[in-house]
Amino acid sequence: MKTRPVYIAGSARTPFVKSMTAYRDVTLQELMTASLQHVVNKFNLAGKMVGDIGLGAVINNSYNWNFARECVLGTTLDPHTPAYNIQRACGTSLEATLQIALKISNYQIDCGIAGGADSNSDIPIMMTRSFAKKILALRFAKNMSEKIKLIASFRPSDFKPQYPTIVEPRTHLSMGQHCEKMVQEWHVGRNEQDELALKSHQNGVSAYKQGFFDDLVFEFQGIKRDSILRADTSLEKLSKLKTAFDFTEKGTLTAGNSSPLSDGSSAAFLVCEDYAKQNHLPLLARFVDAQVAAIDYVHGEGLLIAPTIAVDKLLARNNLSLQDFDFYEI
Repeated sequence: MKTRPVYIAGSARTPFVKSMTAYRDVTLQELMTASLQHVVNKFNLAGKMVGDIGLGAVINNSYNWNFARECVLGTTLDPHTPAYNIQRACGTSLEATLQIALKISNYQIDCGIAGGADSNSDIPIMMTRSFAKKILALRFAKNMSEKIKLIASFRPSDFKPQYPTIVEPRTHLSMGQHCEKMVQEWHVGRNEQDELALKSHQNGVSAYKQGFFDDLVFEFQGIKRDSILRADTSLEKLSKLKTAFDFTEKGTLTAGNSSPLSDGSSAAFLVCEDYAKQNHLPLLARFVDAQVAAIDYVHGEGLLIAPTIAVDKLLARNNLSLQDFDFYEI
């Protein structure tokens, strides 16, 4: 099959903030629509039809069953623009980018938008399975006698809300707990983690000061920059924090060297070279290849090592090594 190169013309994202803070009253759909509309504005796409749009969320609500299309209809894009939902846990927006890139590469479309959102301020709150069964039975009850009998069968426990948890269903451990197991296995000490966290904060703050994010991050809900970055942190401050996942003397992960739950969204505009030339768009980067991988963490493999397997396969397929790159973003 004939293929062609795919390029990233640009992108846009909201600032990311800690969950239940600045975006606590913003729905997941509103969050995603904001980034999508910003891409539309940035590339003068109002009233135009984009080839396809793939959008997703790490945790979505059932009422967002047509999430991507509703986001499109909430923008100034031509309403005939197709869109579809996608979900691959924390890699959702990356998978969306891969799929849109493949469609462009295979001549199915000339341009497309990939995006994703994450919000722990707008998560699905469910009722018990018992409650759901009784409500459904009540809906299909044939007469008043059946309805009264069903209503009388409700118990206080049926009304207990079910909150999404951050633990893996099959291991009953959170990502933080899995990470604790990994760093203990690989002997990554607390000081090394704190040093990496400090450097990460310093690099982020420096990038904002140098204007790196000026054309990437747009103001949203009065927020102009990621609120998670701490310009005033230090190795001394980080070292004083209590562990967050393993409370024994072996614990090393803290709120300071771990990723917080956050809210935000982003979208990227992908194009073929001909479309870019016709519309006078920049070609910022070429999308070359991608790889996914999975591990059997249920039976002992480290939950967080899948990216290393994917990278290894990706490099091998392209006859490359880590030494062929000047920069890595992890």
